[in-house]
Formats: sequence, C-alpha cells, structure tokens
Amino acid sequence: QLVESGGGSVEAGGSLRLSCAASGYSGTAYCMAWFRQAPGKEREGVAAIYTGADERYYSDSVKGRFTISRGDAKNTMYLQMNSLKVEGTAMYYCAADPFAPCGRWDSANFDHWGQGTQVTVS
Repeated sequence: QLVESGGGSVEAGGSLRLSCAASGYSGTAYCMAWFRQAPGKEREGVAAIYTGADERYYSDSVKGRFTISRGDAKNTMYLQMNSLKVEGTAMYYCAADPFAPCGRWDSANFDHWGQGTQVTVS
C-alpha cells in the first residue's frame, strides 16, 4: 500500500516536499517512483529510486530542481521540489514495483500506486 501526502498550493519559485508511506515491501528490492498527471495530459514520470542500490533517476524536466530520497526507516519516500513552475501543477502519484526498470518512465511497468496528492503552482 502506498499513501502520499504533502501536496498543496504554492507560488511559482516556491518549494514543497511530498511524502509516500509504503507498507508491505520490506525485504525486497524495488523501484519507487513519482509520477505526475496534469488535466488532459498523460501521466509523466519525474523521479525514481531503486532501493537495492540507492540509484536515483530524474526526468529532464525536473533535473536539478527535484530531489528524491528515502527515509531512515526505508519505508518512506520523499520528493523535495524546489523552484516549482506553473507547469508543475498536477496530481502527483507514488508508484512501486519490484520488476519495473527504474528510470524508464512507463507507468505501465508499475502495478502499485497511491491515491495521489495535488500540487498547484500559481
């Protein structure tokens, strides 16, 4: 199970930190990722982390501004979003899958999703 939190409204240039609490994945290496979907657009992968080797991946659209990390307890994932842009307005989803190729932004590779948290940048 994946549960996101931390969304909200922010002005352009501001920051937000999203959290994803995961349960049921202990003892298995897997890819955890953040996707976002704006109204009328396809779901877009923005950041991913492979738990087996702490490898991190970013889409070109967020590289240098977003940072993905895991908590000390390893069952929480974060997305620190800095220098937010208006085009970053979207529903942000946490996803996880032990077989998804991390860094390849195909949402079909992920079987487990959270309910999403809304980010609005104005």
